[in-house]
Amino acid sequence: MAQYLILIYGNEQRWDAMSPEEMAQIDDGHRAFQAKAGEAIIASGQLESTTRASTLRAGSEGGSTVTDGPFPETKEVLGGFYLLEATDVSTVISLAGGLAEATHDHSGVEIRPLVQRD
Repeated sequence: MAQYLILIYGNEQRWDAMSPEEMAQIDDGHRAFQAKAGEAIIASGQLESTTRASTLRAGSEGGSTVTDGPFPETKEVLGGFYLLEATDVSTVISLAGGLAEATHDHSGVEIRPLVQRD
């Protein structure tokens, strides 16, 4: 079986401004996804706001420099993830299609296979 990382992106300002009803719709989608995926879920998590992020980059003296905030300055940010084990990407696409973020105009879902090492 292969492992796949589902990355959930969205507009953080839109997420912060959502009504309780909109948040409930997203939460319902995650509960349904978790029920369908079951034991295929290896790990999952919702990330804190980008205001809580720290980024390390190469420093001028050869070490690393720590800055506050996310690595890229973008409109869409990484908000959460699932790590799944599945027979193929089609299965993961089918499962992830039930997430509300896959249908909202301010978010998206990316699926990437993990490198398999023998």
